[in-house]
Amino acid sequence: MRLAHWAVNAPFRPLLLAVLTASFIAPAQAADLVTITRDALNNNAALASARSEFSSVEAARDVARGGLLPQVNASGSAVHNEQFESQGSARGDGAGANAGVGVSDDSYNTVSLTLEATQALFNAVTRQEVTQAERQIDQQVYLLAATEQQLLIDVASAYFDILRAHEVLEARLAQERAIGRQLEQAREQFEVGLIAITEVEEARASFDQSRADRIAAESNLQVAFEVLEQLTGQRYASIEALGDSMPIALPTPTDRDYWVEQSLERNPQVLAQQAGIEVSRVGVELARAGRLPTVQAFANYQYADSDSELVLVSGYVTSAQVGVSANVPIYTGGSTSASIRQGTFQLESSQYDFESQRRTTIQQVRSLYTQVSNNVETVEARQQAIVSNRSALEATRAGYEVGTRNIVDVLNAEQSLYNAIANYAEARYDYVVNLLSLRQQAGLLDVEAIEEVNAWLTGEDIHFILPESNEPDAYQRAMDIGAPPTPGA
Repeated sequence: MRLAHWAVNAPFRPLLLAVLTASFIAPAQAADLVTITRDALNNNAALASARSEFSSVEAARDVARGGLLPQVNASGSAVHNEQFESQGSARGDGAGANAGVGVSDDSYNTVSLTLEATQALFNAVTRQEVTQAERQIDQQVYLLAATEQQLLIDVASAYFDILRAHEVLEARLAQERAIGRQLEQAREQFEVGLIAITEVEEARASFDQSRADRIAAESNLQVAFEVLEQLTGQRYASIEALGDSMPIALPTPTDRDYWVEQSLERNPQVLAQQAGIEVSRVGVELARAGRLPTVQAFANYQYADSDSELVLVSGYVTSAQVGVSANVPIYTGGSTSASIRQGTFQLESSQYDFESQRRTTIQQVRSLYTQVSNNVETVEARQQAIVSNRSALEATRAGYEVGTRNIVDVLNAEQSLYNAIANYAEARYDYVVNLLSLRQQAGLLDVEAIEEVNAWLTGEDIHFILPESNEPDAYQRAMDIGAPPTPGA
């Protein structure tokens, strides 16, 4: 089995989403894995949040870059003035206190305008802010890819959990029917005196247990279905079943070290932590840049005019300046040194985070590879167990008919058979989910992987009876948690 890899040059760009969506243009007639994955990509809130976060980080780079570009500011004012003056001087000749009084009253308008332009010639802080924003975009690319891959595996897991729960429920229903028939037969035999009441009680106990198993299986199916609804925001009355011809084979290539190497090169979580180191490293340089001077060119123009009658010279006044200014930080109270220490510790922390993620990923890849390898053998063993338990049940029933076996033996054989059927279903779906999880950890979970798994489906629908309600739209209203936010609002 071979699933294609992503392009090596830019495997994690948001174009992944566009490619994935484009591959789903053809409408599917049934709710298969591809259809449901498309619904999740369109409706999942966590993925929509990650996309918006990516756009926000991109915008932050443009915000930082603006500090390196020309800055132009204009200000002006238009003012109406009312001025009244009354002035006098005291005279020593007794002419009176109001001698020499002068009175003036003026009403006038003033207009002023200032235009200023600056251009950074050297600003290490702003340049490092731009660089840090670019490194954050690189990190966000990987985080978005990780969110997309996580959604793919979550949808696939939820889809196959439904099929798993359905097959287990089918086995439990068959078990309940079979033991129910055995209980009825035991009652009839007791009534005619062929068996003791203890065998009837044994049959009733087994029937009650099978009924409890069936109820638990029904609950598991409902829960699994609701998980899928939460991921997609959609409700499905039927989904396609998994075919018995699904290939059960070891991961290709069958070399565990290959999968470990791929995970270190392509796992988006590992690469995001690695990009985080670069973000922190630039943060240290940003703090160090606080010790460097800043230089900028500037030009300004000022205009002022007044129509006051008290002004002896009429007309307006203008002035203009062009020059270069510099600012040299001499002492900042120790904040610059503290920022450098802070950035250094953050860099150290990000390096440890990367190492932790690297080790975790290696462990997960190794474990998943081992699990998939074991699943291959387990599926075959579980399938053979069904054959063996069915033969054992037939032999036990024959022995019961001739009196060499009792009803407890028959009931145990019944339960063993249906347990084997349920275990076989568990093993098949464990294989599929673990295989996809292995590819996710290796950074290889992509469109072709989903489509190849989708090809294993039979096209046969598994229908579900949805809960009824007196109000037809009650379910939709219950699922409606409000309209999505409006971008920019």
